[in-house]
Amino acid sequence: MDPSGGEIAVEILPFIRTYKDGRVERLLPTDIVPPTLDPTTGVTSKDVMVDRETNVSARLYLPDLASLGPSQKLPILVYFHGGGFCFGSPFWTLYHNHLNSLVAKANVVAVSVDYRLAPENPIPAAYEDSWHALQWVVSHSEGTGPDPWLAERGNLSRVFLAGDSAGANIVHNMAMRAKARIEGVVLVHPFFWGSERMGCEKDRDDKPLLDPVTTDLVWPFVCPGAAGSDDPRLNPMAKGAPSLAGLGCARVLLVVAERDLLRDRGRAYYEALKGSGWGGMVELFETKGEDHVFHLFESGCDKALELFQRLAGFIRRE
Repeated sequence: MDPSGGEIAVEILPFIRTYKDGRVERLLPTDIVPPTLDPTTGVTSKDVMVDRETNVSARLYLPDLASLGPSQKLPILVYFHGGGFCFGSPFWTLYHNHLNSLVAKANVVAVSVDYRLAPENPIPAAYEDSWHALQWVVSHSEGTGPDPWLAERGNLSRVFLAGDSAGANIVHNMAMRAKARIEGVVLVHPFFWGSERMGCEKDRDDKPLLDPVTTDLVWPFVCPGAAGSDDPRLNPMAKGAPSLAGLGCARVLLVVAERDLLRDRGRAYYEALKGSGWGGMVELFETKGEDHVFHLFESGCDKALELFQRLAGFIRRE
């Protein structure tokens, strides 16, 4: 029993707790910041409504235009935040700062998607919202569309998808669904899982941010009644999953961290993609000595800056 008197239904510590009376308690502090002109990077942001029916919105980012030509077009980056499909927000300080840095380094117009969260909105809500946001982005054309930043500055022939953890999982599922207009995808510490333990998921002496027992709880919580941890949306390498040869992009950057519980799932995805017959180019980048999404919490450290440079270089084709 909870001291407040409510009976706990599900608890996934230290992230979220639900009660049998329907209450949902998200346990990690998430300070929300408004859009603004960032004085450090010169990046400007604003919030837009993507779908009024579902109340899905996004935060848009535009780099400092002082050094750009008056009609210069920029790549478009559609970003999906992490948080196990049940917490997190593009308006959270961690993600707002991350996008400011990434937009400045990569010189892109970015769209950070505020998809609906489980358990109030179970899977597939996050996927459907993300797909609608992507369709909203590509509905723009030169000089026309719902948003002037995308219409006037976005290069619709150079669209990228990126995300971390559950957001990287969303990126994979969007790329499997997409058939055109995506140049590249970036999967940072992707949340892939399965019923069979592999590699670093077994017999850990250290204490990574994620642990197998807790991770086993996430998918049934956000997607009740589904096919379990071998659902192809969660385990792209599961028996019977759609072939990765159908990935709808030309380039992939797969990022893993040495101490991350999800590391070997990411490595397995990299090998499976290379062997699938997919005709694109895939790169694997591993950060030594670091854990899951370390770059969000230690954004100023040398390894985080190295990661930012790698992401930006991928978009700039360096």
